[in-house]
Amino acid sequence: MQHKSAALITKAKEIRDDGAVTEITIWALSEPITPATHRYKYRLYHGSAGVCRVRYDNERGKGDHRHLGDHEAPYNFTTLEQLLADFEADVNQWSSQ
Repeated sequence: MQHKSAALITKAKEIRDDGAVTEITIWALSEPITPATHRYKYRLYHGSAGVCRVRYDNERGKGDHRHLGDHEAPYNFTTLEQLLADFEADVNQWSSQ
């Protein structure tokens, strides 16, 4: 990462019985990543057999967004709690299909 000060908040990986992988990594930053106003960098991933099913992330210039299968859309970040809840809901919805 290119930030002077970044503290890892969480990093977790789960491999489910069906082979699906869920990974969550969140950092607290000293300053926001433009165009975001919050001070978090995150990558939340769920996929199987090497195929991304759900991913939430943010990057400089692009901001907060999510991937559902092949579709990408902006994501309205409000809190870490809501981010995790939205991610979990999308993973559950994808898994039930």
